[in-house]
Amino acid sequence: MGSLLRSSTIVSFWTMISRFMGLARDVVLANLLGASGQADVFLVAQKIPNFLRRLFGEGAFATAFVPVFSEYYSNRTKAETVSLLSKVSGTLGGFLAIITVIGVLGSQGVIALFGAGFINAPEKFQLASDLLKITFPYIFFISLVAMYSSVLNTLDKFAVPAFAPILLNLSIIAAAIVWAPTMERPTVALAWAIFIAGALQLLLHFPFLWKAGYLPKPQWAWKDSAVQRIIKLMVPVIVGASASQINLLIDTQIASFLEEGSIAWLYYSDRMMEFPLGIFGIAIATVLLPTLSKYFSKKDMKHFSGTLDWGLRMVLMIGIPAGIGLFWLAEPIMISVFQHGAFTADDSFKAGQSLQAYSIGLIGFMMVKVFLTGYYSRQDTKTPVKIALFAIASNIILNLALFKPFGHVGLAIATSVSAFINAIFLYRYLHKNGQLQLSRKSKIWILKLVVASSLLLLGLWYTDFSIEQWQSWTRFEAIGMISVIIVATVAVYGILLVLMGLRPRDFKIQR
Repeated sequence: MGSLLRSSTIVSFWTMISRFMGLARDVVLANLLGASGQADVFLVAQKIPNFLRRLFGEGAFATAFVPVFSEYYSNRTKAETVSLLSKVSGTLGGFLAIITVIGVLGSQGVIALFGAGFINAPEKFQLASDLLKITFPYIFFISLVAMYSSVLNTLDKFAVPAFAPILLNLSIIAAAIVWAPTMERPTVALAWAIFIAGALQLLLHFPFLWKAGYLPKPQWAWKDSAVQRIIKLMVPVIVGASASQINLLIDTQIASFLEEGSIAWLYYSDRMMEFPLGIFGIAIATVLLPTLSKYFSKKDMKHFSGTLDWGLRMVLMIGIPAGIGLFWLAEPIMISVFQHGAFTADDSFKAGQSLQAYSIGLIGFMMVKVFLTGYYSRQDTKTPVKIALFAIASNIILNLALFKPFGHVGLAIATSVSAFINAIFLYRYLHKNGQLQLSRKSKIWILKLVVASSLLLLGLWYTDFSIEQWQSWTRFEAIGMISVIIVATVAVYGILLVLMGLRPRDFKIQR
């Protein structure tokens, strides 16, 4: 437990720094572009390579690669493990190079696929196509980063992979402040910042891989048995591991037909929800996958179930109060963080509405991250893909039913509901097959979390300020107030948990 908790803390710390830098990046973008048509276009050009990154890199590839690499790392020689890494990196790199060329040359077709609403606005469509030519190679860099990060994570070196995303934020911030204001089309500078950041993140990993003795010499090995095994695991995971990302892209596609600014409102609200999800949900899942893979390779299912049970407790401890806080403080958060420059009071209101809708699904998103590790660590890719397909179908149906009456908010509601559908069915099959049995400790833990979070909600309701008051304050006053509320809420929540008997031993994995 100590190792897992320590590793989770390292990942959470650097992820938290990255999220704060990401927040600073989004504040700069909101000030520069607001929720304008240019913002919508840039965010689509940014989302497409990021979607593919999560699909091929963090999603399908990394999830299929880690169990196989962990098996080699635990049971084979170092030379055999490095050989596997060389073959996989060469094959993946060649495949990504082909995808990148296709994406750059066919940028107009890709934009038509993911932002069809721009077709009727030629200037937007052309700008989106131009930006995508620059941003698309990011998928090449960052998918290799995801693979090398998986290697370092398996070696219990979590800091560098967790630090790397900070480079993307720094690059965009620098471009937005220094370069973009001097250009006729500021979004072009932002697109090049993404390209540069991808290359920097890849280069960052090389010295640490070399020091550990795992810097590969890439070689094409499409027919190698281990590579074929990873590919077979990877194909269904493309859907299974990335259901939420597919749902978000579907939201973007439909939002491109809604009023101008809809894509930006969804983006900024999603970014705020990513704060707790990224800092804690993804951090826990990151350290769980290699750990569970090692237990499974040793056929130690008792510790396997106990570790998964521990992961669920950790994300619920953060997810329940975070969801409540984001829902209750949605518009004040938008006012405090983003309302400046080109980002208006109306933008704060509409982005706040979609943040409330996303916050409802936060716990679902977090549980999905944890539950998926239980499947992929056992190299079971078929069950999650079946569940994910059902969740995606549910999201599409809900999108079509809700986007007309509720606009962009309806899209966010549909995404949240589909996240819970995904989580419920993932848990059901894990529990049914004996891979996740909720311990008595977890059941008591969850009850305490619900009670503490309910008391927290009462406190937020009692100290609530009107939106008029938030709008009347200066930006620094609003930021100061939201900071005080968040710090006080976290402190009160911690005190409530201690008063209800929560102790350090409760953070231990149930054996």
